[in-house]
Amino acid sequence: MNALVALCHFCELHGPRTLFCTEAVHPPSPSPPQLGSAIPGDRDREVDREGEGLTMRANSSATQRADMCEGCRSLPASHPGFVSVDSETGIRYLSHQHPRQPQLFSVVRQACVRSLSCEVCPGREGPIFFGDEQHGFVFSHTFFIKDSLARGFQRWYSIVVVAMDRIYLINSWPFLLRHLRLTIQSLQNTALKVFDSEQCMCPQRAVRMNNAFSPAVFPHQRSGNAARSLTSLTQHPNLWASLHSSFSWLLKACGSRLTEKLLEGAPTEDTLVLIERQTEQEEEMSGWDGAEGGGSNPQPSQSENVQPKDFHFDDGGQEDILGPKFKSLRHLRQVLGVTDFRQLAWHVLMGNQVIWRGADPGLIQSAFNVLKALLPVGCVRAVPYSPHYEEAYRCNFLGLSPDVPIPAHVSSSEFSLLVDVLNVERGCVNPVSDDDILSLYQFNISSANTQPTDKGPTLLNKIEVALSNENLSVEVVSLCLLCLKEEWMNKVKVLFKFSKVDGRGKEDTQKVLALLGATGPGEEDNVRLLKFWMTGLSKLYKSHLMTAVRGGERTLSQ
Repeated sequence: MNALVALCHFCELHGPRTLFCTEAVHPPSPSPPQLGSAIPGDRDREVDREGEGLTMRANSSATQRADMCEGCRSLPASHPGFVSVDSETGIRYLSHQHPRQPQLFSVVRQACVRSLSCEVCPGREGPIFFGDEQHGFVFSHTFFIKDSLARGFQRWYSIVVVAMDRIYLINSWPFLLRHLRLTIQSLQNTALKVFDSEQCMCPQRAVRMNNAFSPAVFPHQRSGNAARSLTSLTQHPNLWASLHSSFSWLLKACGSRLTEKLLEGAPTEDTLVLIERQTEQEEEMSGWDGAEGGGSNPQPSQSENVQPKDFHFDDGGQEDILGPKFKSLRHLRQVLGVTDFRQLAWHVLMGNQVIWRGADPGLIQSAFNVLKALLPVGCVRAVPYSPHYEEAYRCNFLGLSPDVPIPAHVSSSEFSLLVDVLNVERGCVNPVSDDDILSLYQFNISSANTQPTDKGPTLLNKIEVALSNENLSVEVVSLCLLCLKEEWMNKVKVLFKFSKVDGRGKEDTQKVLALLGATGPGEEDNVRLLKFWMTGLSKLYKSHLMTAVRGGERTLSQ
């Protein structure tokens, strides 16, 4: 990450000061060696010496401008600083009191002054964002450290992250906030223990109340130790080495969590939905981390605990499932049979609630992992395994333990399907392979739906043709299914534009359906599928359409 992390302090004698900063130095691009040029090892040593010289010059210039007290100094001028090298990328993380490059000194100095003076959040503790294109953008988190000898028994610090990329820094807000708070809480807890022990030995509040107060000599009334270093406040012998490790990891982790990816063409709806979900999840975690107050945080219910974790379950867990499992849609079709599989797939595509009830959570989760490939990501709401029934508005894939009863209004509804997974009683004791699911389980499928499922939708007919073609491998079938979903998502977008955004009538909508090839045999199923898939459109696409329509209306009115 092309950024710099710095710890700043508001000194009672000298004002805002930079205590410690960590920056990433990228390796130079390799070039063929020339005659008389230095070897790579010598070049690295020269760069190190040059960095030390710049640091010393920055330190000396800062010292000349103002004397540095104990509270303004972290490492002595003779200290070489800390260096960590990433063996994978060759990036070096350098830490010292001031930046290595002189041009960065003024940038960090300005960020330090603003973070501890004018750019603060309400309460003077917490995160804030500021900056501009010329001096860089800053993520700042201010906080207090307990000190028995300080004015108000606390000192003011801040940790700033300076970068030139505004968008990247804003997108990293939840990550930086979460991990900087861990560092800050560690410093505060360590300093609080020192503060309590000093107060027990000599309570400063009573001493100050008994002594005459004079603003001119107030710093000298505290045993001449008005400016205490952070090392003295925390009694941490390896404080700066620990901060170097923390800041170096923060720069490396923050730089690797967001990567650029080349997209050929516009991103798919599934990609947009996944990005929106990730953003919502990070904002929710940031909101929980940022909740403050004396009262205890409300505890979510059991169903709420299950939902956020299972709402985003992905294919990555398929290989981790132990025991029998479904490997693909074709495998599921072979186990259930052609008729039962079509009935199951029909309910999935129509948006009905599909309930699997059995004693093997891994088998049920593997079934959901392959079935969700039939739907856009935005239409998948799954609870892989629950000890109680969840309503259809919360999930369309629901796994239950075998002793969970199904409510009467669900079992009698045509908008649900139940798959009971029963253990097969075997007389022999010969071991059975996990791949032979039919020898281990029996599947009973039941639904109150009386509508025939053999006519449509058209998408299901095409999927079954691909699954029944044994000449196509599983990988080819997956790509075929992906193309079919994109084709029908494009039809969904057109129908959404006509029916929801433009507000066209039934006659125009019917013409659009005919144009999309959704009429004819299985027309009713096609319309139901299109309407259900509308719920899987991304919020970005919907807002873009509404903005475009409103902008066009304003243009026409003018």
